[in-house]
Amino acid sequence: MMNFPILSVITFLPMFAAAIMLMMPANRKNETRAVALAAASLDLLLSGWLYLQYLLGDMTGYQFIEQYNWLPALGINLKFGVDGMSTPLVLLTGIVMFTGVLISWGDEDPHVKAGIQDRPREFFAFLFLLAGGVFGVFVSLDLFMLFFFYEIAVFPMYLLIAIWGWVKTREYAAMKLTLYLFIGSVVALVGALAMYWTQYQNTGVLSFDMIQMESAGFSATFQYIWFLPVFLGFAVLGGIWPFHNWSPDGHVAAPTAVSMFHAGVLMKLGAFAALRVGVMLLPEGAKQWAWLLMIFAAVAVVYGAFIAFVQTDMKYMIGFSSVSHMGLVVLGVSTLNHDGLVGAGVQMFSHGVMTALFFAVTGMIYDRAHTRMIPELGGIAKVMPFATIGFIIGGLVSMGMPGFSGFVAEFPIFMGVWGRQWLVAVIASISIVITAAYIMMNIRKVFFSEMPENLRGHIGDITILDKVAITTLCLFMIVIGMFPAVMVPMVEKGVENVLRLLGGA
Repeated sequence: MMNFPILSVITFLPMFAAAIMLMMPANRKNETRAVALAAASLDLLLSGWLYLQYLLGDMTGYQFIEQYNWLPALGINLKFGVDGMSTPLVLLTGIVMFTGVLISWGDEDPHVKAGIQDRPREFFAFLFLLAGGVFGVFVSLDLFMLFFFYEIAVFPMYLLIAIWGWVKTREYAAMKLTLYLFIGSVVALVGALAMYWTQYQNTGVLSFDMIQMESAGFSATFQYIWFLPVFLGFAVLGGIWPFHNWSPDGHVAAPTAVSMFHAGVLMKLGAFAALRVGVMLLPEGAKQWAWLLMIFAAVAVVYGAFIAFVQTDMKYMIGFSSVSHMGLVVLGVSTLNHDGLVGAGVQMFSHGVMTALFFAVTGMIYDRAHTRMIPELGGIAKVMPFATIGFIIGGLVSMGMPGFSGFVAEFPIFMGVWGRQWLVAVIASISIVITAAYIMMNIRKVFFSEMPENLRGHIGDITILDKVAITTLCLFMIVIGMFPAVMVPMVEKGVENVLRLLGGA
């Protein structure tokens, strides 16, 4: 079984499923949905098996390595492998892919018409192409292939938002998102090519192998110059301040499953690539510029929370909340110490599941109430009790409540920041209070206040597939919160490698 190319199967299965769906007749909507659900279920099972195998093994270094020569003359190979940082993110992608299909299935009730009713064949095909690209980034150990999968992940976003998004802003948001992300990736690509060429000058070997690049002997000056373009180029996708402006608009315009992928997985992809390529390949540059990253992150954490507090659209509230919580990821990375990096690794998983849950529940409400505006909603708990419980659990995770995954992630981040710069930790902690305020305020208004007259009798409960999606997402947040040992030791092993490259920083 160890010779089974599991990473290749996980990565290319969504693309294979996308090709099958595009060849199916357009009028066979339920058959298309069934293929999507089958492929997503299989990928989730394989991702879960991979996670358990890594967890029960020795968890050291890169494992499940696969290598296939492609253009050896240029040093480009398909090389896959996972470590303690990337394995949880592979599982996260499987979870969001599976639950995204469930909530997109739809409700055929003429008063609801939830999910994707318009061209589900094309929608799921593009969504799965995106998923395959995300898997490819998380498992790639070849820098060229990482960029290749990165662009595959970004490209379908434009079509998914421009075609199936919110009609009022979809074209604007899709183009804005695409321009931001492509500009960021081009800047990062220039830095990656500089690393490729400099490695050749230093070693005489043309190679995009990132494990080899770790010992390529980049000079300190080279790293000082190229760290920021590489790190920030990728971190644009992570929603880093001040390059975050595309993110909330993209969240709001996207259909629900795409919002789940966008905030739940794609933002983590940007942060992961910034860590993997920026910090691990240019560690001296990371130490030189860590202070600037810490400032950017601290501003994002507090600013995002305050802007989320004043939003009246649920999607904008969650979008700016994501800017704040992704700021915590970058804040943890900027510490370059054990606690901060471990917290950042767990936070990427925790926030990914949490924000997918938030967007899923918001989509369910919008499909039935036909509004996301907080002042126009109320009494949702009476008609959608299961969705209410899911949103409350997501809120507790967002607030960093002990017993949930958010606490396991955020506490080490603040400990790591305190060890580097206590004043930044104090300033960033303001976000904890603000986050608790807007989460509780919105839970009270949307779910437990009096239902407006125009909504009474017009809102029904969610479907059984919606309930399965909510249960799946909540389960992971609770299990990690109650039993941190199922993830924290794995992330710690991944962090050990980062610290080794940083010289034991």
